[in-house]
Amino acid sequence: MMKKITSLLLLWVMVLPLWAQFHDPVSFSVSQKKLSDSEFEIVFTGKAEAGWHVYSTDIPDGGPTPATINFDEQKGVEPVGKLTARGKVHKAYDNLFGMEVSYMENTAVFAQKMRITDATYSVKGYLNYGACNDENCMPPTNVEFTFSGSGKPAAGNAVAEPQKQKEKTADTPVVEKEEKADAPVIGGVDTVATGLVVTDSVPSAVAGSNAAVAASDYWTPVIDELAAFGEDASNAASQTWWKIFLLGFLGGLVALLTPCVWPIIPMTVSFFLKRSGDKRKGIRDAATYGVSIVVIYVLLGLVITGIFGASALNALSTNAVFNIFFCLMLLVFAASFFGAFEITLPSSWSNAVDNKAESTTGLLSIFLMAFTLALVSFSCTGPIIGFLLVEVSTSGSILAPTIGMLGFAIALALPFTLFAMFPAWLKTMPKSGNWMNCVKVTLGFLELAFALKFLSVADLAYGWHILDREAFLSLWIVIFALLGAYLIGWLRFPHDEDEYDESGNVVVNHRTSVTRFFMALVSFSFAIYMVPGLWGAPLKAISAFSPPMSTQDFNLYENEVKAQFMDYDAGMEYARRQGKPVMIDFTGYGCVNCRKMELAVWADQKVADIMQNDYVLITLYVDEKTKLPEPIKVTENGQERTLRTVGDKWSYLQRSKFGANAQPFYVLLDNEGKPLNKSYSYDEDVNKYIDFLQTGLKNYKNK
Repeated sequence: MMKKITSLLLLWVMVLPLWAQFHDPVSFSVSQKKLSDSEFEIVFTGKAEAGWHVYSTDIPDGGPTPATINFDEQKGVEPVGKLTARGKVHKAYDNLFGMEVSYMENTAVFAQKMRITDATYSVKGYLNYGACNDENCMPPTNVEFTFSGSGKPAAGNAVAEPQKQKEKTADTPVVEKEEKADAPVIGGVDTVATGLVVTDSVPSAVAGSNAAVAASDYWTPVIDELAAFGEDASNAASQTWWKIFLLGFLGGLVALLTPCVWPIIPMTVSFFLKRSGDKRKGIRDAATYGVSIVVIYVLLGLVITGIFGASALNALSTNAVFNIFFCLMLLVFAASFFGAFEITLPSSWSNAVDNKAESTTGLLSIFLMAFTLALVSFSCTGPIIGFLLVEVSTSGSILAPTIGMLGFAIALALPFTLFAMFPAWLKTMPKSGNWMNCVKVTLGFLELAFALKFLSVADLAYGWHILDREAFLSLWIVIFALLGAYLIGWLRFPHDEDEYDESGNVVVNHRTSVTRFFMALVSFSFAIYMVPGLWGAPLKAISAFSPPMSTQDFNLYENEVKAQFMDYDAGMEYARRQGKPVMIDFTGYGCVNCRKMELAVWADQKVADIMQNDYVLITLYVDEKTKLPEPIKVTENGQERTLRTVGDKWSYLQRSKFGANAQPFYVLLDNEGKPLNKSYSYDEDVNKYIDFLQTGLKNYKNK
């Protein structure tokens, strides 16, 4: 059964990125609700799948796509007020955009109140909204509506229809016909001049314009050709799961080295081997003990998931109150590791469980022994577990705490089983000593450093500006310099044991072990590495922890990759004349992972050189709100859609030509619009990204 569950989880992890690209996770229905003889509401009801959220209406400029209502036609009716969001609206601080955003999960409801001004009315338009999950953002999407009917004109609002048609307000824009020369073009074809209706394939140009024909070829679908190169060059979801598991496993290994766990290992293993008198049964009991440890900590992860749920875990990454709480919790843990006090659970708890274990037999007795270990070792493992749960919870993944605890528990339980199978190894175990206290103090410094990460989120949320990037880096430099000083022996804490010579005198100038020397070397080097960041160096190693570069007051860094073109057809035509391959960057102003890729990957010098010198970079924002000269109707998957904005046009290009609609999405093309390599999504592996670019260049030269 466990193998089946594991297989299903791995299958889901691998399928998720591809599913997000082809699947529409939010579906809307539109209805007309009568309020009185002279008023009614247009109600949009959306159902979002688990993990997805729809942004509300009150999103500031520069943030993700807000929900807006747009009117193409209004006859005998006028809007009253603005579009409103109803239901449970969450608010959380977004660290990337530096602002608080509001969104809805599961069910999103928007309503627009309308007033009838004539005996008969008709209204036509669309809702535009944005939706994201933790890995991808969908392009801005339209929900069309058309309503007509009759009613009683509101008193004092019987305005002549011709006059109303001439009025234009911010809330009720009237789309006017542009001159034919400015009409929208898809694939180089003047859709107004030709009377063309765009379908799933690229529109065919009418005879008489070779330039239009050549341009239209750029829009020819290449979904099959792209698939022939293989799957997407990234698998962000699976990497996230494995990183969480490895983080938990590493935490478990560190917990083994603490004074609360390490001395218990030989005592527990010897107990099992002696109790049974049978080595095989002793190994089985020790293995059961290890499995019980795994079950206990995995249950802890499930409890955390059950308490918070998907929506709360998603909010943890940006919510200011939660981040302040996490910061304070990590500061308390750090003080405990420094020796200020000891965090322990009530002794009555462990005593009660221990007594129960002695009075029972069989598997229950072994399980209770494992539970006693969890309680007794809490003073050492509690801070590690606390940090682990904080870190994986803020990843926004619903199963992250459980997977993190699985890794932690496996690392913690493994020695009990291995030493029971190979008892001779017990003799080679390092003896308990002051080195275990060194591990605790080192963890205290790390807890202190990560506490600042969460404080920086709250600082951005409230606009305190006490922890801008320079201040954050300065504190981290001091923390890791002090850690190096402790490891080298220049700094000591109250619970550090004194060392004595043969006469009983305290040794002041004691020798530093080789292990502590190398650890100090790493700590000092890391502190020095961060110093250039005070002048604007990107510091890719800590880009996920430090405040954004926008908070830096003094910045000398100018190595920024910029797009050569923001228009697909113009960029392709330029690349054809220059004889260079093209990189298409489908992005969005509200795409969080797009910004992460630009900071963590594009900032690499080798990546920047290849993109700027060897490719023509075309960046297309799928949430660009600039209006097209005139709406373009397309038929896609049997449904008619209307492209009204530049972003609509680029989103349609991504769907129709490449069969994808999630961002970030990178694709390499030759001068005819044919792919040169598999596509690439969110994956911060610089070497993999370089290979992606170089493979495209190689294939282009071979052509």
